[in-house]
Amino acid sequence: MLRAKRLRALVFAAVLGLPWFAGSALAHHSFAPYEPDVQIKLKGKVTHFQWTNPHVYLGMDGPDKNGKMQHWTIECANPGILNRVGWKWNMIKEGDTIEVIVAPLRNGEPGALLKAVRLADGSTYTNGGPAGSAKLSFD
Repeated sequence: MLRAKRLRALVFAAVLGLPWFAGSALAHHSFAPYEPDVQIKLKGKVTHFQWTNPHVYLGMDGPDKNGKMQHWTIECANPGILNRVGWKWNMIKEGDTIEVIVAPLRNGEPGALLKAVRLADGSTYTNGGPAGSAKLSFD
């Protein structure tokens, strides 16, 4: 009798918890805020590198199209995708000078979706498949 009650309670808890797990799995956003057809190159100093789920974020100070220094917040794929294309959690450090190819935000703010990065040693890495490929090159 006790075993049946315990089983019913477990099934009841699982059924109640299922929508919560399903909602979090579906909570991912699209890349709609970014302009994928307008890609730009930036060069600057890393101010922040956050290797966390659901997305890795990169902060850098670099010039805008008029040469004025801006602080850019750049969204990258998640750590799993980046690991699969060769990234390591410690490959970018605060103070590093890097170059990026990004799709800027549609609203003109200094934020972007990463397409590719070139590190100071010349090595290049993409953002993985879901973000799409870079239409520009670093050379």
